[in-house]
Amino acid sequence: MNHNLYLQFLPHFQRQPDKPLIESPEGQGYTYGEAQARARRLAGALRELGVTPGERVAVQVDKSPEAILLYLACLQIGAVYLPLNTAYTGAEIEYFLGDAEPRLYVCRPKALAEARQLAAACGVPRVESLGSAGDGSLLEKADRAEPWEQVAEIGERDLAAILYTSGTTGRSKGAMLSHLNLASNSRALAEAWRYTADDHLLHALPIFHTHGLFVACNITLTTGAAMTFLPKLDVEQLIGLMPRATVLMGVPTFYTRLLQSPRLDRDAVSNMRLFVSGSAPLLAETHQAFEARTGHAILERYGMTETNMNTSNPYEGARRPGTVGLPLPGVELRISDRESGAELPRGETGMVELRGPNVFQGYWRMPEKTRAEFRDDGFFITGDLGRIDAHGYLQIVGRDKDLVISGGYNVYPKEVEQLIDDLPGVVESAVIGVPHPDLGEGVTAVVVAEGDLDEATILAALGDRLARYKQPKRVFFVDALPRNVMGKVQKKQLRETYAELYQPLASQA
Repeated sequence: MNHNLYLQFLPHFQRQPDKPLIESPEGQGYTYGEAQARARRLAGALRELGVTPGERVAVQVDKSPEAILLYLACLQIGAVYLPLNTAYTGAEIEYFLGDAEPRLYVCRPKALAEARQLAAACGVPRVESLGSAGDGSLLEKADRAEPWEQVAEIGERDLAAILYTSGTTGRSKGAMLSHLNLASNSRALAEAWRYTADDHLLHALPIFHTHGLFVACNITLTTGAAMTFLPKLDVEQLIGLMPRATVLMGVPTFYTRLLQSPRLDRDAVSNMRLFVSGSAPLLAETHQAFEARTGHAILERYGMTETNMNTSNPYEGARRPGTVGLPLPGVELRISDRESGAELPRGETGMVELRGPNVFQGYWRMPEKTRAEFRDDGFFITGDLGRIDAHGYLQIVGRDKDLVISGGYNVYPKEVEQLIDDLPGVVESAVIGVPHPDLGEGVTAVVVAEGDLDEATILAALGDRLARYKQPKRVFFVDALPRNVMGKVQKKQLRETYAELYQPLASQA
């Protein structure tokens, strides 16, 4: 049996070729038939470039319908799609290229010269470009290529994608996601959220991230629905498009900013049936304010790069603020003791562990790390701390590691700390996340320094070395970092000290 995820989408291309699939806010875009034809030519171009099943295609491009067609082409030929955050710097990209060893690196047209240098240094044989205006060398090759109509024979565990997620040691880990992982999860979400071909999604998320690509796009393609692509979050544009849409998927920042618009009311959302939030905790105040203004209770869910989506508040039934709901169909969840691994009774806080067809295959070329993250019975140890409440809903109460989630993006303190610690005059540093009403958490650095080092100097030094979302919003200086008797920095104490830091500054974010 062929388990290629592409086959889950294929019936819709054949049955409804004239139906819009991806539109711009102005109404331009691709029908299902046009998307299939262009994706087949891209598949032909990939084959001509020497990409074969199992080889990686690394992609760092701006959001566009053509980027989704490239994703489809990779699935069709059995290549492994490797989306990269558009904010990553050259140094970060060099690591990913060296680690993943892709056959092809696709970049923005304006970055082609630099990309070729990076690729040459990393031994990547081919580099092409793809722009957001239907331009780029890859599309030129696709226009000349013979359409590829075959669908690669794929096993359940064969990889569809690799998504990199940094580790607390600073070394990024490639989460290996199979065709079964992605196919099963999109089917489970469609069932849980009553998603059908009648739905029209407002898509303002990035497409290098689990939420924007494997949730939003896969569920649309799985059900034969349609979507409007916005290049980025534009609140007024978003509200203006709601009369022709039914679903919005966003991060908490979407909803805090929507609430700032006086245009957001019940009339504006009268055609909408579902608002989904994820990638970062949604404040209960935001949930309540949105429901009061619009009559819609935001549906909050819980996912990870390694597992896609795990739980969701119910479509029918109470959507409880401060919780991420119930396990999705096919997903098993338990709360365990952090040390022994023993399952804990309802109401007790412990490690969130998961098992199911959605759970990834392991970390790329890190067998020891993979083994360490799984129990003997196949449950994945998420690193999140949670508890099951009296209603059976999961509450995420913290993280076992010091991951910061800012604006829906993961920021791993160790990576930032290492760069700060290398700066002249810095003795040591601690990077934490503290509550931010717009971003979820604001990245904050606490530094012990010698001499006249100031905040502006540190921020300037990090400017071209870290993606923007990883850069600290503020830097504070202390005489010494708080430590316990074992010498470990007490980040909990730092988070408490700076807990109210961003409340008066939210409008400046």
